[in-house]
Amino acid sequence: MPYFYFDLVVGEEFKGQGGMILEDTQIAFEKADSLASELYIVRPELRSRGCAVRLTDGENKELYRTPLDPIPTWAPARRSA
Repeated sequence: MPYFYFDLVVGEEFKGQGGMILEDTQIAFEKADSLASELYIVRPELRSRGCAVRLTDGENKELYRTPLDPIPTWAPARRSA
């Protein structure tokens, strides 16, 4: 099973949040989303600053990035031509 690392991205800085062995990449994506949601709640000073959670593999290759601020649900629907 692969090992994944999670970083808090603040501007150009990457602050390690730990790592874990997970069954597959999809589960790691879900864990990154969950961590972003938790940080949004417990670290309100990070809101509206463009912060994100970054997921990397054992070779430090970025696999996924998710914003701390939730994506607005009011975004307009796309129209087809």
